[in-house]
Amino acid sequence: MSDPLLPLPGPQAHATPACLVLVDLVGSTLMAQTLDLSSYMALMQEFVQVMILTLEARGGQVLQHQGDAVLAWWPAAQGAQACAAAQEAHGRAARLALAGHLGQRLRLRAGISSGDVLMGVVGGQMSAYGLPVNYSRRLCDAAQAGQTLICDDVKQWAPQLQTAPCPPLALQGFGPRCTAHRLLDTPESGARMKVD
Repeated sequence: MSDPLLPLPGPQAHATPACLVLVDLVGSTLMAQTLDLSSYMALMQEFVQVMILTLEARGGQVLQHQGDAVLAWWPAAQGAQACAAAQEAHGRAARLALAGHLGQRLRLRAGISSGDVLMGVVGGQMSAYGLPVNYSRRLCDAAQAGQTLICDDVKQWAPQLQTAPCPPLALQGFGPRCTAHRLLDTPESGARMKVD
């Protein structure tokens, strides 16, 4: 059979400077082990829906989600909005009523990167390709519960962000001395991020 099963992205004339946000739920495997399957599914469905709405409310476009991780993108110049959305997602997850009803406390970690990507539709869904997609995943993996880590490029696009430098990170595929910054403004601390 020579016909492709899914439509593939067509050629693009140029890359898109983008800001990628990946939010991921911490401890979901333990939840899957302790909750009955129907409760776990209901919790994951509500969590993902709230994450999508939170990211889209700040102007992001959700690209995909896998289980308990949601990826969205903004134009690179809107990096401050992307960071505000990620920080707001922490608070939204913590206040999810169904989680409290099930005796669970939801905590996120997030990674945000910026750079050129190619956009295309695969299987009916918009997708992004390029190192920033992978880098946001690695930053998210390196973040602790409750943290949002951003790369240098995001900091350059949005210098007004309040951050603290991280010690050099060894990120798989990106070398042993990657630099990143931890966002300091969080909804949990009662601070509100300023977005121009």
